[in-house]
Amino acid sequence: MDENQEIVALFDRWKAALQTGDAERVAGCYAPDAVLLPTVSNRVRHDQEGIVDYFRHFLALHPVGRLNQSHVRSHGEIAINSGIYTFTLDGENGQRIEVPARYTFVYRREGDDWLIVEHHSSRMPEG
Repeated sequence: MDENQEIVALFDRWKAALQTGDAERVAGCYAPDAVLLPTVSNRVRHDQEGIVDYFRHFLALHPVGRLNQSHVRSHGEIAINSGIYTFTLDGENGQRIEVPARYTFVYRREGDDWLIVEHHSSRMPEG
């Protein structure tokens, strides 16, 4: 697997953590100094406690994500994956809704692993 494929596969690792329903496990994908600019909250999360808090609420929506477009750039110990993803979430009245969003994950290599140091996600303005 080349490095670009490895970086794209990190989305699957993060998505698998979401499927556990465990906010602590999801937060484990993030570096201790990570910043999260989330899709369904106006608050910037800039520490593990804030990231866990966000995912406790987000996971209650039973999110399932898929990548639509992915663009990877690597710069030594830093890698960036930006593009479009779609989340299917619990909406009002028990209906599932699709939320297309733009994303950027910035990863930093920590030993043999990559951790998220920056994650920005925002709804598509025309979606």
